[in-house]
Amino acid sequence: MTTETAGQGTGQGSGEGTERSARERLRERRAAAHGTAERLLSRAGSRRTLRERLDLLREEAPQVYDLDQPGDLYGNGIVEVLERRVATLLGTEAAAFFPTGTMAQQIALRCWAGRTGNPMVALHGLSHPEVHERGAFSMVSGLRPVRLTSEPRPPTADEVRAFEEPFGALMLELPLRDAGFLLPSWEELTEVVEAARARDAVVHFDGARLWESTVHFGRPLEEIAGLADSVYVSFYKSLDGFGGAALAGPGTLVEEARAWRHRYGGTVFQQFPTALSALAGLERELPRLPEYVAHARVVAAALREGFAEAGVPWARVHPGEPHTHEFQVWLPYDEDVLNEAAVRQAEETGTLLFGVPWNRGGPGLGVTEVTVRADGLAWTADDVRAAVADFVARVTEVTTEEVGG
Repeated sequence: MTTETAGQGTGQGSGEGTERSARERLRERRAAAHGTAERLLSRAGSRRTLRERLDLLREEAPQVYDLDQPGDLYGNGIVEVLERRVATLLGTEAAAFFPTGTMAQQIALRCWAGRTGNPMVALHGLSHPEVHERGAFSMVSGLRPVRLTSEPRPPTADEVRAFEEPFGALMLELPLRDAGFLLPSWEELTEVVEAARARDAVVHFDGARLWESTVHFGRPLEEIAGLADSVYVSFYKSLDGFGGAALAGPGTLVEEARAWRHRYGGTVFQQFPTALSALAGLERELPRLPEYVAHARVVAAALREGFAEAGVPWARVHPGEPHTHEFQVWLPYDEDVLNEAAVRQAEETGTLLFGVPWNRGGPGLGVTEVTVRADGLAWTADDVRAAVADFVARVTEVTTEEVGG
């Protein structure tokens, strides 16, 4: 029974239903704004129409694969081509395609647990499996996740060394999204890996966004991935594919992972649309990610300057210099006010400065994520500061309306 149904005939739940309806309308307005906005910092493929996505794939597919070849069946053909491409990029012996990263990482870590004899996985309290996967590690795969820290920063080598129980695997999310897309320094990362190895633990990288980490680390992908025993990468988060993921590592591990993929229901009949989009993303987006990262730093600085010039009493761009092409913005306003102002700005000016919903960051605080992709490269620092001034004016407008109402 839903909350709305439970409240019918009793007078209960009507306030909640009204609030839900208002947020649903705002969500619909935001989606419409994404489609009609003339200027935004990122127009992700998932926000485009089916026609737009298929037209782009139709244009790019012949450049990345021979379309006169037959389609894949249960992971052969184009899927194998994609797997070999990933293994080459990451410098690993092999790679296996997975429909989701959630599945890929569970299988990788249960395979390692079988080898080490220890199902304990040390990770960060803000890592994806802990926050977004409904306890899948323990509920589905018999793993035992333990938290090295929940502080909004990468875990340290000292925390790895000092952890009071033995663990079979250390999982590092690079970058740590929910802490602000943070990466450690190269020296810090190597020290953490060495600390885990000193405890006879294997190291697995949650590299959903590893592709864009090369700028911060100043190292190529194969050198970064070479620190770990296994690596997971995503094809849609930064590469704009239709979905999918890959697990890369030693050949024996990947072969065992294929067997578990079958048991988990991940050996899908045909995956050629997703595989084609992944190959296209590797061709189109991967070479541009360093440019996105560099411009994200321009945008972040301009946002900070714009809020100061607009007289906002407190604002934070986190991290101050983005580690990737994504970062957080924190403002001292209720999230509903910020969401209304963002959508209203897009509707009235065609500029969508903040396309990701604002969430509650604490009492009277709102937080959102900013991503800079190809569309954002056209924005100058002056453009960003002007958009900030307009956005802040609308925040004031919405706040006044709420007080008056």
